[in-house]
Amino acid sequence: MNKIRILNIDVLNITRQQLLENLHEGVLITPNLDHLIKLQKDKEFYDVYQNSEWVVCDSKILYLFSKLLKTPIKEAIPGSSFFTSYYMYHKDDADCKIFLLGAKEGIAAKAMERINEKVGRQMVVGAHSPSFGFEKHEEECEELVRIVNQSGANVLLVGVGAPKQEKWIMKYRDKMPGVKVFMALGATIDFEAGTLKRAPKIWQKIGMEWLYRCMKEPRRLFKRYFVDDMQFFFYFAKQLLGIYKDPFRK
Repeated sequence: MNKIRILNIDVLNITRQQLLENLHEGVLITPNLDHLIKLQKDKEFYDVYQNSEWVVCDSKILYLFSKLLKTPIKEAIPGSSFFTSYYMYHKDDADCKIFLLGAKEGIAAKAMERINEKVGRQMVVGAHSPSFGFEKHEEECEELVRIVNQSGANVLLVGVGAPKQEKWIMKYRDKMPGVKVFMALGATIDFEAGTLKRAPKIWQKIGMEWLYRCMKEPRRLFKRYFVDDMQFFFYFAKQLLGIYKDPFRK
């Protein structure tokens, strides 16, 4: 599949339908502006991107700015809405068994219940909300791996925020041989549980979902959106001028 270079990563130039039809195994990550800023400084996160099979544009803003490139991105595929498309696409596939890992206590279990009710079968075979800072405790991580393996799941959604979720998947993926598809999808579990509402369709359509979320959680998201992510436009301008340099490529 064709790829589009955005700063220091390659993004698959793919539609939602193509992704649904071809996502049979591998790690799915969905870059947005926040990821791209972190990728200028975080070598471990950068390495995760180099080793992920499915790197798909999550951001409507990124999609719109790609139109300034020689080859634009075909479609923005927000991870949260893609996951809904994914389980509905596979609702009659008895071999598709999903595990939800992430969110606060009880929320993953609620998401599991709602999804299974929607698809009419026990598609989500397990759900677990890890403790805060779990990634720093090897014993808990090994227990999480054991729980996932025992569930019989072959699809694992990890929603604990970037870059934690992507790094955790890459570190432990080989210890979960039964899992074929790994998805790093942020707040998706909260959306599926109904504890966090997505922006209205019109906000999503015009690429302003980020502003809606910031208005809902200003204390947590203001700095991310109005300070950190603003750096993207500086880096992207350098790419358009042909003077951008990948900080990790010698």
